Amino acid sequence: MDSVDAGSVLIMDNGAHTIKVGYATDENPSIVSNSITKMKAERGKQFVGNQYEKCKDLSGLYYVLPFQKGLMVNWDIQRQVWDHLFGGQVLNATCNELNLIVTEPHFNLSSIQEQINEIMFEEYQFNSLLRTNSSTLSGFKYSQERGADTPCLVIDSGFSFTHTVPYIAPNRKLSQCIRRIDVGGKLLTNHLKEILSYRQLHVLDETLVINQCKEDVCFVSGNFLRDMASARLPESPLLREYVLPDFATSTRGRERKPGEVSLEKEEQLLRLNNERFSVPELLFHPSDIGINQMGITETIRESVSSLDEELQDSLLSNMVATGGSSRYPGFVRRVLHGVRSVAPNDYRVAVHCPSDPITYAWSGGQLVANQPEVFASMAVSRSEYSEYGQSVCRKRFLV
Repeated sequence: MDSVDAGSVLIMDNGAHTIKVGYATDENPSIVSNSITKMKAERGKQFVGNQYEKCKDLSGLYYVLPFQKGLMVNWDIQRQVWDHLFGGQVLNATCNELNLIVTEPHFNLSSIQEQINEIMFEEYQFNSLLRTNSSTLSGFKYSQERGADTPCLVIDSGFSFTHTVPYIAPNRKLSQCIRRIDVGGKLLTNHLKEILSYRQLHVLDETLVINQCKEDVCFVSGNFLRDMASARLPESPLLREYVLPDFATSTRGRERKPGEVSLEKEEQLLRLNNERFSVPELLFHPSDIGINQMGITETIRESVSSLDEELQDSLLSNMVATGGSSRYPGFVRRVLHGVRSVAPNDYRVAVHCPSDPITYAWSGGQLVANQPEVFASMAVSRSEYSEYGQSVCRKRFLV
């Protein structure tokens, strides 16, 4: 296909939790919730994407998601979110004048892939489409930053899964070496809701609030047994209080140390001690809650162990952590120490964490869009789709 101007390329990192979307010429993407939110008190009233922020009482909301267990299963919901994005409230996009880069999860079903192709070409009428994985865009950006032929291992810890994906060159992943853990941000939030509801306060319906709590107070332990011993002390140094929002004066909770004087007379508190680090620990030990799978350290070792020694060294020295779950304090240090403990002594081990791991893949799409030859070699035009149908997409999209 012919080369395209970067200004006509729209990049949509279609995550199961949030969609990162924007034009290739934008400095930063818009981050929009990939869900429809409904009010329990008012039946029939719903909010698409980030419209829920206008709601006064966020505690009375529940979410309808297009993704379940990492697969897009509710097309009606996804279409409504996409319509909202492409419409006047967010992008005001003229789709038949634009070219689209859209992401999908690894090991996606062919029926879902074909449906995406059909919707983007036949309903939205995009000029061209590039369907790829978010880790491929992350790997492309990392390789461009370090040198065009730098191999890397992308650790993508997202909403539904955590993947370790080796790339021996930009856009060239080793599919047989990809490893998946069925642990992501959604499972961690649900687990925190369950243990807090059992120990303190019923919060099973407060998904948004507990997700914010998880982001604000949780961390990855560098020494789990030592921190667990500290948490058992009468005055635990790890204990934190989380002040729940009242949705009158505040819409987000806040962390405070125990005993801190507050001017508010009526506050609902959660006290988090070992919960702060035992919840993210599931990324490294899924078996703690009965998931018979390896943790991140073991999956990294499994991903690279079948490769040549020279390539193993290059991958372990060029690991990049992306996705929302990689933002926990201590995550990168734990991965680094864990891999160092199982790697041969003469191997270099390094983990790179971007300043914003959530939008890193989107910015990788920017780099692709700004290299017309690269984009043209990976994308399918609408005329090609009209002539060859799904077959050209199966051949061109290396997902």
